[in-house]
Amino acid sequence: MKVNHHMLELENNYLFSEVAKRIRTAQAAHPDRTILKCSIGDVTRPLPSILTDALKNAAEEMHHAETFHGYGAEQGEPFLREAIAGYYTKRGLAIDPEDIFISDGAKSDLGDLCDLFDADNTVLLPNPVYPVYFDTSIMSGRRVKFLNGTKENGFLPMPDENEKADILYLCSPNNPTGAVYSREQLAVWVQYALAQGAVLLFDAAYESYISDPALPHSIYEIEGAERCAIEINSLSKMAGFTGVRCGWTIVPRTLRLDGASLHDMWLRRMSTKYNGTSYIIQKAAAAVFTEEGQSAVHEDIAYYMENARILKSALTKAGIWSTGGENAPYIWFQAPNGMGSWECFDLLLNQYGIAGTPGAGFGTAGEGYLRFSSFGTRETVQAAADILETL
Repeated sequence: MKVNHHMLELENNYLFSEVAKRIRTAQAAHPDRTILKCSIGDVTRPLPSILTDALKNAAEEMHHAETFHGYGAEQGEPFLREAIAGYYTKRGLAIDPEDIFISDGAKSDLGDLCDLFDADNTVLLPNPVYPVYFDTSIMSGRRVKFLNGTKENGFLPMPDENEKADILYLCSPNNPTGAVYSREQLAVWVQYALAQGAVLLFDAAYESYISDPALPHSIYEIEGAERCAIEINSLSKMAGFTGVRCGWTIVPRTLRLDGASLHDMWLRRMSTKYNGTSYIIQKAAAAVFTEEGQSAVHEDIAYYMENARILKSALTKAGIWSTGGENAPYIWFQAPNGMGSWECFDLLLNQYGIAGTPGAGFGTAGEGYLRFSSFGTRETVQAAADILETL
């Protein structure tokens, strides 16, 4: 018997596990100190009542024979797929509910989409990058190439038409940098994918944080994207579903590879390996897309973006360069005095009690940078900002 030797090529510790470990060590060394966590992007606001009411009502349905629900559609319940399609319609996009697949979150789909592609493909990733893109590519035995994001290109690397690639990952607004691609930049990426015969996996998990009307929320706002792109989205950060778990992936029926329909392949994969997202969860998810639901979740988004403004302002006052934090919940900042990422992380944590995330954990191009998340409580963020301003 042989193990998947590609798994052994990964770092032993997942980035966020290592961050959590060091935070625990620091807390043990200073038991009376409150650690100000601006690191892992977990939400802190409770679910709005319209969502918890939907959860309760759906749970009550399961108690009665006439409204009980057993196995549902692997692709997701029609009421939720239609609600999500309506969400896109409000932006002028015609997304067919049949092209929408419901899952337990974007992270799962980003990894599971690897099932659609042969291992003998080359993956092109931005660097720095959300670790799941790289880790799942390595687990699948694929070749990986990088495009470096830098301070000079605003951490928005663009493709080289002479560079061959088969699978492209983009995240906009970006995790970890908070940078957002413009419409013109995404058009270049779509044309590159079409010219290469490549598939673009577009992670739009933070699109609801975009406030600039000139910036695109969906890859399908770009002409031709329906022939080369799969879009992944999530309610984790839009609606606080990190502990509830629900997301969706759009696989257009116009997208074909080697003569095969990726839509049909994804449906076959979901039918085989997934029994569908909980009906109770899907009812709560559908409530997100009502007028009242959208109003409630955008109150929370505004709260987190005010946190981002506070952190970014504090870094600016301290003379520290940063990007992000304006159309994204993450602030990406340069470690002062030429420090390395982990060196700066340890200094902030152990001397000041502030926890960020080292940029080096997101790839080689992240060395010398750190990420702050705005998903903490206002009290935590303000306390961290007050300290940062004095650095």
